[in-house]
Amino acid sequence: MIGNITPNLPARLLGYLRPGAPALMLSCGADGYATSAYTWAVAIDDKRLRFAVDVGGSSATNLQRSGQASLQVIGPGNVSFLVKGRSRQVKERIEAAAPYSIMIYEMEVMGAKDQSWTGVSTTALMYEWPAEQREAMLKMEQAVYAEMRDCPA
Repeated sequence: MIGNITPNLPARLLGYLRPGAPALMLSCGADGYATSAYTWAVAIDDKRLRFAVDVGGSSATNLQRSGQASLQVIGPGNVSFLVKGRSRQVKERIEAAAPYSIMIYEMEVMGAKDQSWTGVSTTALMYEWPAEQREAMLKMEQAVYAEMRDCPA
């Protein structure tokens, strides 16, 4: 499957990202090197997805400068994609993430590369919260996904 690049989100990836999922957001620093940050991502349709970006972090600086981002998505059932596109901020703060300062960015998908290997499975990227925080963090995470989906562009 490696090398299969589509101009939109394939059905398998779209289905995985519609409810929301963790991802790794990649951006290019002013020095030309990649930076990465864990994020939450939600598919709006097969050409747009939204993701969370920490206010004041290097990823936010990189996105404000270039607008270019990639999301590495790894999920169950051999879901393994690298999604690239142009991104723009659509909301200054995610209320559901308070007290954290997190923005919503929207990506116009330019390409999704299937990185799965036939016969090989990967472990899904997921957050494991400490036991004493788990219930509250899972509730917040679902509220963040809902706010990201419902935010007007």
